[in-house]
This record gives sequence, C-alpha cells and structure tokens, in this order.
Amino acid sequence: MSRLEAKKPPLFVSEPLTKDAVSQSLSLLSGILKSCYGPAGRLKQLHNGVGGYVCTTSQSSAILSRLSVSHPILSVLMASVQNHICRFSDCGLFTAILCCSLIENFKSLNVASCTVIKISKHLLSLCMDYLKSEACGCRVSVDFSSLETLLCLVRSVLTSKPACMLNKPEVDHLTMLILKAFMFTVPCHVETNAVLGKCIIVPVKGRRVADSTVLPGLLIETPEIQLAKPLAVKRTCSNMIKIALFCVSMSGDLFNPEEGTITVHHGISLEMSEVNQLLNVGKQLVNEEVGLVVCQKVIHPSLKQYLKENHVIAVDRAGLSLMEPLSRMTGSKPIASIHSLSPSCYGSLKDVCLESFASKHFVHLIPNDMVVCSLILCNRNETAWDELKRACETAEHVLQLTVKEPLALLGGGCTETHLASYIRHKSCSLSTSSFKDLDCSRTQYQLVADGFCRSLESVACSLNHDDGEILTDMVYGHCWLVPSGFPSVSNWSDLVSKCGCGINGNTENLNWRLLQGQFGSPIIQGCPKDPSVKVADFLTLDCFAAKCSGLQVALETANLILDLSYVIEDQN
Repeated sequence: MSRLEAKKPPLFVSEPLTKDAVSQSLSLLSGILKSCYGPAGRLKQLHNGVGGYVCTTSQSSAILSRLSVSHPILSVLMASVQNHICRFSDCGLFTAILCCSLIENFKSLNVASCTVIKISKHLLSLCMDYLKSEACGCRVSVDFSSLETLLCLVRSVLTSKPACMLNKPEVDHLTMLILKAFMFTVPCHVETNAVLGKCIIVPVKGRRVADSTVLPGLLIETPEIQLAKPLAVKRTCSNMIKIALFCVSMSGDLFNPEEGTITVHHGISLEMSEVNQLLNVGKQLVNEEVGLVVCQKVIHPSLKQYLKENHVIAVDRAGLSLMEPLSRMTGSKPIASIHSLSPSCYGSLKDVCLESFASKHFVHLIPNDMVVCSLILCNRNETAWDELKRACETAEHVLQLTVKEPLALLGGGCTETHLASYIRHKSCSLSTSSFKDLDCSRTQYQLVADGFCRSLESVACSLNHDDGEILTDMVYGHCWLVPSGFPSVSNWSDLVSKCGCGINGNTENLNWRLLQGQFGSPIIQGCPKDPSVKVADFLTLDCFAAKCSGLQVALETANLILDLSYVIEDQN
C-alpha cells in the first residue's frame, strides 16, 4: 500500500496589502491595463506557454479572460471587473484602472482602513447624486429623434479599439451600419413589456471593411445550394411561407445503445424504419403547405431530396445559436421530436431568397416584422475581425443600455477630471456635522477625498501614451491633452484646440493646471448645454449606465480588498 502524504496546514497571510509581492503584482497589472487604454492604447498579444491561438487586443474582455493570476487579491479584482463586463460590455478598462489606483492611493494614506471605507462610500454617494442630477455638467441627454448623439456613442466605442485597424471612412461606415442594425431590432409596435430584437453577426474574413452591410432578417450559410438555379418555394394561399423549425437530429441515426435495449423482429431494418419515419414527416410537412424546413442538426439526404421535389427548401446544420432568433423572428416553436408534429409549431416568413458574399452562399430569411437582422461583418484578417466583432457587440449593447437610460457621459477623460474638480469643491464646503456623522476629522476626509480625486485623474492620464502633458481647466474641469515635445512652461493656450470630449474649444481664458498636481481648484460652473462645435463630428461619449456601474464596482472592490486582514490558502 502506498504511503499517504501528511496533510499540510493552511497558509495564513496577515495584512496581505503590505506584502511587496502583492504590491508589485498590483502595480504590474495596473501598468498593463493603463497601457491599453483609449484610442492610442498599445496592443497586447496573449497566448499560452505551449503555443496555440494568439490573441492581439487592447480590450478588457479579451485581456482579463486570458490573464492568469496567482494571488487571491488579484483574482478578486479581476473577477469583479469581469462581472461588470458581462453585465455592461463597456468601461472594463476604466473600472480596472480606477480600482487599482484607488487601492494604491488609499493604502498609502496614514488613515485606518475602516475610516477610509466610510469616507469613500460618502464620496461615491456624492458622485452618483451629482451624475444623476439635472445640474450635472458632464452628462448629455440622448434624443432618439436625432441620430447625432447615437452616432457619437457608437463612433466612440469603435475608435477606442485600435486593434480593429480602422481608418476614418471605415469607422464612419461601420458606425452607420451598427446604428442601422440596432434600429432593425427595435419593435415597430410598442407593447407594455417591449423586448428588443437581435442582431446576428455573420463573419466574412479577408475582405474590405467597406464591404460590410446590414440585411433585415436572418442569413443561414448553405454551401450546397446553387445560386444559378431559381429558388422555387411553396407558399400558402395568403402568399406567406410556412416554416418548420427542428431542434432534433433528422439524420436517421440509430438509437443510442446507452438509452436501453431494443428488440428487433427478424427481417426488420432499423435504418429503413427511421428513414420511413422521416419520409412520413416530410409528407406531413408537404400536406400542411410548409415551404421551409430548418434543422439545427443534420437532415437525411433522402428527406432532403423528397422535400426538394415538392418545392420545400431544406436547410440543415443551422446551429444552436440561431434557434432562438429564428423562433422569435418567425413565431415558430422548435420541434423536438419527429414522431409528433403539431401545426401550432409552424411559423411564417414574408420571403426567402439567396445571397452571396465573397465565396459564401446564404439563404436569406425575410420576416414579416423586422426584429432580427444580420450584420455581414468584413475585415482584412482574422485577428482584426475578432477584435472588430467584440467592438460591434459592445456598441450594440451600449445602444441597448441607452434605450433604458437615455443619457451619456462625456468621454476623453473629461468626466473623470470634471468629477474630481466637483469632489474637491464639495469636500471643501462640507459642514462639521458631516464629519461627526462619518466619525472622522476634516483632515482625514480631505486626505481620502484627495486620494479619490487623484485616482480619477490617473484614469484620464492613462489616455496619454506619448509622454505629452495632461491639463485640466479650472472653469469646466475638463481634460486637455498636449502633444509631446513641448516644455512644461509653455503657453498652453497655443498648444490645445479642444478638450478630450470635444465639447469645449480653446476660446476663452480657462486657467490651466497640470493634472499631476496634488490639489486642484474648485469648479466654477458646469459644462455649457449648447456646445459651440458640431456634435456629430467631434463629441466623444461614454455609456452612462456602464460608467456609473464601473465607478461603483471599482470603489466597492477597492474597499473590499482594503478591508482584507487575512488570506487563508489551502496548500493540499
């Protein structure tokens, strides 16, 4: 008998944030994420140590899912940010960078962690109240009767992903396509519980981005259908096309032996019995005027031939991902058995035609109500296409979130610097009773507030990757980027033309200061409601819901990590 190894006691690590290894790992993670941030972010190549797929990206969803971390504190941070990305798709880098900066700034303060947590929660409530108030100077309302703000939101998502390798005409083309695709998914008839439709992305790699297009309805790739032949499809007396949707295999496979024992009489062929059953299903479909059969899995060649002879189009290998949008678009119910068909399971389509893109052939299903559409997405190579697909999905999700809450925040670092200016102003005007309620001194509050503001400003500073200077003005509290190569004593007014979000131009004396300074000046007035520039061309916007959630997640995760006294690891 082999000797059993003695069980090891768990490893107790007290005050984990004070350990050099944790601080170094946190600083390294922060540096990696900061270097990816914004339109000029640096790309990262991620792959495992034994080869395989190489991912080139600057997007948080791809980076965090492929990074391996060993320390529990970093695992908590990354899991928290990934959960935010799953819910909102956008502002993942913002959340992670802000969380790292908050931890680094707060742990350097000579203030008890319990006091830091109480004060930071109060600062967060000030931020959220301000962002949700009509007086907020860093948010804009989204008017769905006009396209300008929606176009700005989509364009801001696309331009922040440099690995997509898009030039300006391509960005403009895709921005219009994504918005058009989103409009297809908005129901025409408003109901009490209206639900948005779905946009299916169809991959076409190795083609120009300008070849991308949007079609209403659904495309199913069918290599075996010949485009040269006219498409004859059976229609009902109301000129509709009846569709049957199968989620069960129609290949005629024999029973799985694991499902039980089957007794077969002499001279009976199981295979022929299955084929006959399938042909009986085909006869029923033909008799009930079904014009299109779509199967998630495989259809037997004999059944395909029979349906074809009776002018019924048969499409197999549709895949699981298309079942839900197909069902919703046509009103059909997926049929899970070939032994019982109910006419109530059938759906309907307006038309069916054939489409060809590059070397791919598709059956195009055109519905009665356009709640599902297909975005044929092209890019030059697989790496750029993968990144572009993620960006398009993010942009679509941002538009969906904006429907629920028609607001947007100013981008380009301006929301972060504006909030920092606001918090500095508010923290200087708090009453003595507020400090009593928080059980802290004015000095402690100011220290934590300054650490909070410097963390916000560090996110804005992360947009600069070329050793330039970052400024903020003392009138609007916006962020301004100065190109590299100019001394810090320059006349800033000669070097900047507009702020990071593009809403303010350099048309007045704004009293600049370097963003790296420890303390700022109180904000004097809010952002002007009517920008002097044309919004559609210049405004950079962020998703309101995603950024507000990112702010909350970053601070709550930082507080959780600051509050950790022990890490207990099982060594067995």
